[in-house]
Amino acid sequence: MKHIRPVRKATTAHQATSAHPAAPAQAPANPDPLALENQLCFPLYAASKELTRRYKPFLDPLGLTYTQYVTMMVLWEKDGITVTELGSRLYLNSATLTPLLKRLEAHGYITRTRSAQDERAVIVTLTPAGRELHERARDVPHCMGGCVNMAPEDARELKRLLLKLLDSLSSDGER
Repeated sequence: MKHIRPVRKATTAHQATSAHPAAPAQAPANPDPLALENQLCFPLYAASKELTRRYKPFLDPLGLTYTQYVTMMVLWEKDGITVTELGSRLYLNSATLTPLLKRLEAHGYITRTRSAQDERAVIVTLTPAGRELHERARDVPHCMGGCVNMAPEDARELKRLLLKLLDSLSSDGER
């Protein structure tokens, strides 16, 4: 089992949601550091799970899971990239990505080929069906926007903070 190593002073959920970062944090209602209400990770986990669940009715008609959908989004932005680059963009390791790519290939959306320059590298390329899927998926972001009751400026701030969190978590080189 991998040991948990603290990098910085722990941040409670309340401290992370303070209106002003410089403002002194109020003491949490429950002083136990293991109380669920004091965890930053739990609301992130629950929100991620709920958002993924909300995608399902929009992705089912496309025959995609959420992870397959975001994989296709990366390929629609940049076709013909390596599995390594794809994994880096998605924060996925090859053990997770390989079966996912096999399923997308079985659906006829992508092909995987060894690079002529470096046979260790595998290039992922959209097929015509994968490019056509882009058009069919075009309304998904708009449909999802109707599922999230949040002011646009709050959504932008949340995304900025989540990207900052991702950056801080990936800066230690582990994924």
